[in-house]
Order: sequence, then C-alpha cells, then structure tokens
Amino acid sequence: MSETPSTPYVGGVPKRKFSNEELRARIPGWGADLDPGDRPSVPKERTDLVTGAHWDFPERQPEQQPRERSIEHQFVTPVFGTAVPLKGVSGAMRRYAYRYGEARAAHWLILIAADRVDAGGSHLRSFLTLHPDNPVTESGVRSEFTAHGFSSRFGKNRADLKEQAVVPFVAAGPWILGGAAAFAGLRALVRAVRS
Repeated sequence: MSETPSTPYVGGVPKRKFSNEELRARIPGWGADLDPGDRPSVPKERTDLVTGAHWDFPERQPEQQPRERSIEHQFVTPVFGTAVPLKGVSGAMRRYAYRYGEARAAHWLILIAADRVDAGGSHLRSFLTLHPDNPVTESGVRSEFTAHGFSSRFGKNRADLKEQAVVPFVAAGPWILGGAAAFAGLRALVRAVRS
C-alpha cells in the first residue's frame, strides 16, 4: 500500500477525512459518544501505553483468492482466515450477504442461511461416503441418557432451561424434513413409473 490507511488497525487516534460537523450532517447520530462524560470506557481508556508492536500498520497477508469484504471497510483486515474457502451455493450466498452493510439484518440472516445450506450440503455429501453422519451419536442425544442429562438440567438454576424445549426440533428438524422430502420424492417417482 502506498500510504498508511486511517483504520482501527493503526495505533493512536485515526486521521479523519471529514470534520465532526460534516460527519454529523451526513450520518444521523454520528458522534453521540464524543463527549468523554458519555463514554464508560474513558477512565480506563489509555492511548499512551507502549504495546511493543514494531509497526504502525501490520504487514498485509497476501490474498490468494478473493475474500468477502464488508462495504463499510476500505479493504479486508490485515490478517484473515483461509481455512474454509467459499464454495458452491453457500459461497454465493455469503458473497451476496456482503452487498449489505453489517448493520442490516439481511446481511446476518443471509450469512446464517448460508451456514445452514453449507451444513445441509455437508450432511448430504456424507451419505456418499462409507461413514455417513449419525445424528444420534454426533449430536449428543445418546449422552442425554448415559451422562446424567436430565439431572444436570433441573434444580441447578440453569439459564438455558427455557430454550431446551425447542432444541430437539432444531437438532432433529432438518433430518425429519429431509427424510420427509426424500420419502415424498420417492413416492412421486414410484407413482410416475407406475402410470
């Protein structure tokens, strides 16, 4: 990069292109936390500490393949994960989600849906291998009966007790829906062959 960008990755107070008044006129609510009396972090916030970093801006990780990037940021973070590259329908959904800003519900809902599509595709691909997914053992259902599942929930004042009524539907729901869809498809195929 030719110049050091003004981002959170640079130490100290970032340089702004626009004044406070210009930003306030452009962005509703901008600068609500400028007054130190309104910021709870001010007594603890310190910018004079020596961090030991030997750079003003970290060296950029090379981008081997295009990464999804937020429209709110100038570029992708200096260091990013490469373990799971985007692929297939879920990858297209993730790329599409980044057309929306991070403050929009659509951004996050599309990312969640893409995760579910990826998980479903992985489950389907597992059926083509010699070791398909086993929802009973891999979801922890068996441990409910062998590792004191019931007694660990009641009488312990657990915060997640209310949501546990829906957990079986969330865990087993996709498998039940997938089985019902496979049965309906097979049934329609049999009817088509007979007629």
